[in-house]
Amino acid sequence: MVDRDQEYVEFVAAASASLRRTAFLVCGDWHRADDVVQDALCKLYRSWPKVDRGGNPLAYARRTVVNAALDSGRRPWRREVPTAELPADRVSYGDPAVGHAERDEVLTALATLAPRQRACVVLRYYEDLSIEQTAQILGCSEGTVKSQAARGLDTLRTAIDQTRRIGRPA
Repeated sequence: MVDRDQEYVEFVAAASASLRRTAFLVCGDWHRADDVVQDALCKLYRSWPKVDRGGNPLAYARRTVVNAALDSGRRPWRREVPTAELPADRVSYGDPAVGHAERDEVLTALATLAPRQRACVVLRYYEDLSIEQTAQILGCSEGTVKSQAARGLDTLRTAIDQTRRIGRPA
């Protein structure tokens, strides 16, 4: 039992930053992302003995995080206004996009997407997962992933173009 717990602790230490970033990108709020990851890690701990650690436990954990993020957005008591700012008392996880001007544009544009489109875009293009992997995580067909990702990218392009047009001096 101790070895299994130790494996879980090591997995969480190695994967939590990645899971937290994914949760943030799917739900758009650092505080909610923390809650989502915590809920997902609790569920993962309960099923840890059944998780195939020889396979890909990160894929299982990522699916749990995405499902928890999508579920949390459906709850009626979740009506807070999301914030893209990382609280000052939190440790930065070395997000490679920090410092790039486009980061804020992309995060703002991501917030305009429907939850499933946002999840598809994040998993396909940020997490660099295949269509098959994304479909497996979201529990949908590959065709749904393709159409949701295409629509999401179109919406992102439109939102970013509008942001850039508004920001330019006349």
